[in-house]
Amino acid sequence: MTRSRLDLTRTQILAFRRHVGALDQRLPRGRRSLRRAAWAGLQDSMPRAALLSIHARVEGTEPSTWEDPSLVQLWGPRYGAYVVAARDLTVFSLGRLPDDAKGRRVAEDQAARLHALLGGTRMTYGEAGRALGEHPNRLRYAAPTGTVLIRWDGARQPTIWTVPPPGVDPNEARLELARRYLHVFGPATPEAFAGWAGISARGGVAAFDALRRSLTPVRTPVGDAWILTPDEATFRATPGPTASARLLPSGDAHFLLQGDDRELLVPDADRRRALWTPRVWPGGILVAGEVVGTWRRAEATVTVQAWRRLSRAARDAVEAEAESLPLPGLAGRIIVRWDD
Repeated sequence: MTRSRLDLTRTQILAFRRHVGALDQRLPRGRRSLRRAAWAGLQDSMPRAALLSIHARVEGTEPSTWEDPSLVQLWGPRYGAYVVAARDLTVFSLGRLPDDAKGRRVAEDQAARLHALLGGTRMTYGEAGRALGEHPNRLRYAAPTGTVLIRWDGARQPTIWTVPPPGVDPNEARLELARRYLHVFGPATPEAFAGWAGISARGGVAAFDALRRSLTPVRTPVGDAWILTPDEATFRATPGPTASARLLPSGDAHFLLQGDDRELLVPDADRRRALWTPRVWPGGILVAGEVVGTWRRAEATVTVQAWRRLSRAARDAVEAEAESLPLPGLAGRIIVRWDD
């Protein structure tokens, strides 16, 4: 028997994503909160973006929080730099192991060569690439084996090292990765999951097919999709209060979207082009639950560009968020400049 599709409004979807993303109310300080903040990983391709994503979600975030022992850094989805909970390493590595024999062979060969080279030591990825006769970027292909970790502080080349292979079935890791994606980005489609994870379209479809008994079909303003069945009650719940303001860094999960999902978050085409630029994305400004502008930082100056006139209270809230950013190495206080 085919289940009828549940109709979800834009308001319900965005409220759900903010709620599961801890953007309406910050989580208490602690490792459990760090893991929840990183439930779908924290993209860190822009220096310290992961730290600022944590700050938007967890109380008491400090410049060193991203280095908490409960967190690790790896080349995650789409081979970008990510911060994830250490206990979730297999999800964000083995969950992306290539489906085809050739791709898997490349990953495993690179991992074996790296392990033999490093032998328990650490090395910059440039040094490792030269030693192996490889372009350093090719070393990223070893990451889906779950045996390669990195440390990148944004100022120098990443340092890399290897760890023992995880004793986890890659298929189970893939299914958990799909669950994480559905929970944080839902409603979602197999194609969107594959694009986000950097896996084959076939792999995305296979994961959703394997999860089908725990999925509910839904209809959204931008098309048909799926949600995790246990999440249905949260989608239906009356939204709670929204945060007055949050500054989300480039690549934050709240707007790490493609295709129609971007239209759902930002209906105006000109504003979408301002947020998702062809090159390095700016950060996004969330006020009362809606993305209302962008921001960029140069040293201690944060430049804010609002898409509409904000109330004095909203501007004060944005400035307070900017001034509280836990940025390392700043000698003075953060200055906010409005580019109206």
